Amino acid sequence: MNWQDRIAVDPLVCHGQACVLGTRVSVSVVLDNLAAGVSRDEILSSYPSLKSEDIDGCIAYAAELARERFVPLSPGS
Repeated sequence: MNWQDRIAVDPLVCHGQACVLGTRVSVSVVLDNLAAGVSRDEILSSYPSLKSEDIDGCIAYAAELARERFVPLSPGS
C-alpha cells in the first residue's frame, strides 16, 4: 500500500491535517474509529466518501509515522 496515493496534506483543507485525498475526512478520525473498535464496514457507512483502500492508506500512513528512525549525530555514531 502506497499511502501517498490516498493521503494528502493541504493547508487549505482541514487546517492542514492529513486527510483522505479528495475528502475532508482526516486520518485521525479514521484511526480513532479503528482504535475504538469500529468495524471497517461501519466506518465506510458513516463516511460514504471513503473506500476500503482509503482506510488501508490511513493505516499505512500511521505506520510510516510510527517508524523509529536512527539518525547518527556524527560520523561513526
